Amino acid sequence: MNNIPTTAIVDGTLWSLVLLSVLSWGVIVYKLLRFVSEARRSRALLQAFSGNPSLAFLQGQAGQGGALGRIVQAGQSVLRAATEHLHRNEQIWDRQDLVQRALQQQIQRERKQLESGLGILATTGNIAPFVGLFGTVWGIMRALTGIAAKGSASLDVVAGPIGEALVATGIGIAVAIPAVIAYNTFQRRVKLSVAGFEDLAAEFLKLAQLNAFLLAPTHVAATVITSRKEVA
Repeated sequence: MNNIPTTAIVDGTLWSLVLLSVLSWGVIVYKLLRFVSEARRSRALLQAFSGNPSLAFLQGQAGQGGALGRIVQAGQSVLRAATEHLHRNEQIWDRQDLVQRALQQQIQRERKQLESGLGILATTGNIAPFVGLFGTVWGIMRALTGIAAKGSASLDVVAGPIGEALVATGIGIAVAIPAVIAYNTFQRRVKLSVAGFEDLAAEFLKLAQLNAFLLAPTHVAATVITSRKEVA
């Protein structure tokens, strides 16, 4: 084994770690901005909704609420269809089932969007230390090759290769740590966001129930809606 391919392998390992670091930090910055933006929009919607907890309010504000707004819009599309085709004489429980499914499907879509890119962080956190270790092994092999070629284990023979080996190990760990921390942080944020989605979906379902699962109550459903509100 000569020094040229060994050096190229060590350099390739270091550049691979740099690439993993760039990818992971790109994902970290993007996801951080995304979560901050979603949190701000969702907070504004929830604060406004807490002061006016009605289906009519959600109809007017859904477009401003980010992921929560899109979930509301998914439920509204079912209520709108039920209202426009009331003459089909659908049963209330049929509309309820359709609304529940629409809400859950949109929640799953939003969850996938929030989790997108996290695989890169997980992969980086898992493989970066081993990539660094690979570079370390090749650096040590280079040092041993130098010792064999010169018949000496003096400092000037082993210092360079061993130094490269240590650098590869350090870079591998430095790349992995922020990726792992970010992955765990974002996974927790995803769980909290999904819990918020579920809460709003349950509130939307309750309000829709009070409106007989119609977007705009008509005289056909007026009696049912009034009786439900009195009971509530």
